[in-house]
Amino acid sequence: MTTAMKTPDSHNRRKWIWFDLDDTLIDFHTNSRLAHKLLFDEQEGFGHIFHDVSDWLNAYEDHNLLLWKRYAEGEITQEFLRMDRFFTPLMTRWTRSREELETLCRYLDTHYLDLLAAQKTVIADAKETLEEMRNMGYSIGVLSNGFTSVQHRKIESAGLKSLIDCVVLSDDIGVTKPDPRLYLYAMSVVNDLDPRNHVMVGDNFSTDIRGAVAAGWGNVWFNPKGKSADLGTEGARNASIRSLSELKKVITDLF
Repeated sequence: MTTAMKTPDSHNRRKWIWFDLDDTLIDFHTNSRLAHKLLFDEQEGFGHIFHDVSDWLNAYEDHNLLLWKRYAEGEITQEFLRMDRFFTPLMTRWTRSREELETLCRYLDTHYLDLLAAQKTVIADAKETLEEMRNMGYSIGVLSNGFTSVQHRKIESAGLKSLIDCVVLSDDIGVTKPDPRLYLYAMSVVNDLDPRNHVMVGDNFSTDIRGAVAAGWGNVWFNPKGKSADLGTEGARNASIRSLSELKKVITDLF
């Protein structure tokens, strides 16, 4: 369910900055590895079939990334992603029955998400940037493809809940970024259907930025590694930053 903590009325409308959550505000990479380390140790290396957690992550991470790309493109379901990201890497070394493996994967899925939700690492300057944007008069939203069962808990664990006015997740309507329908839905939630009043900040060019362009929003590509992309072809209301602290330099030009 969408969590809308503050909704501006039509007579006092505030402009909205929407942030992706994972690897834009929350350090998903670090938190996920911490959660996997805890899970791996508790399960004794998943039956002692992986040498150490690095061995397991080498098998898991690339496959998980591929699944998330397929999920964003609508090729697979959430249920398939959550099971297969454990099942396929484990299957290559599994020697017991398929039924035992499926049972283990169901447990690993739910327990991993619980451990992940408890981690607290945020991207550098995330809290300070949210505070600064609010002090500048903007409303703050989160627009994420992550799962309802975990995203709200991650926000709370990271200490960001009080800085966010509205959370909209792909689970709310069953479509994912970059589908512009999710952006349109976010506008309807906050009662402002003018795309000129919305800017998306995200680290994923293919989902966050392309989706924002398709919806007519302004966009800020959070690009800490300085990757190349032709922003000029993506519309006039765009910017690229390498740290969240740079957002204040570009945000006013995007509305």
